[in-house]
Amino acid sequence: MEEVIEELRERNEPVPVPLELPDDEQLVEVEEQLFINLPFGLREFLLLVSDVVYGRLEPVTASDPQSHTYLPEVAANAWDAGVPRDLLPICQDGPDYYVVDLEGEVTLFDGESHELTEQTWETVWHWVRDVWLESGA
Repeated sequence: MEEVIEELRERNEPVPVPLELPDDEQLVEVEEQLFINLPFGLREFLLLVSDVVYGRLEPVTASDPQSHTYLPEVAANAWDAGVPRDLLPICQDGPDYYVVDLEGEVTLFDGESHELTEQTWETVWHWVRDVWLESGA
């Protein structure tokens, strides 16, 4: 995990209005809006690297309710698109969503077929390494 965080920090792209990392209080607010507890890996991701901008993918954030990547907004859209209510999106990719379950496993939800695919990653950090970091390569 530390290596993945270090790599993200090195690749972070400068933007006119940088994102901010949320604090625990903001994550509690997000959980209250979602009526669901954040899986540990997603919570850790949001606290440590959700301010990183890299590549074409834009993972969810939790510090700015006005952002198009704000987790409660992305979750509402994902659930409207057919993502099961017990899964939380970590990133939208066109019509598809990468979603995390309460145990922390990430799965790709196909927005065309409205079904979970066989593509899975053991943790959010595995997804970051294998998908997000590769998206800008």
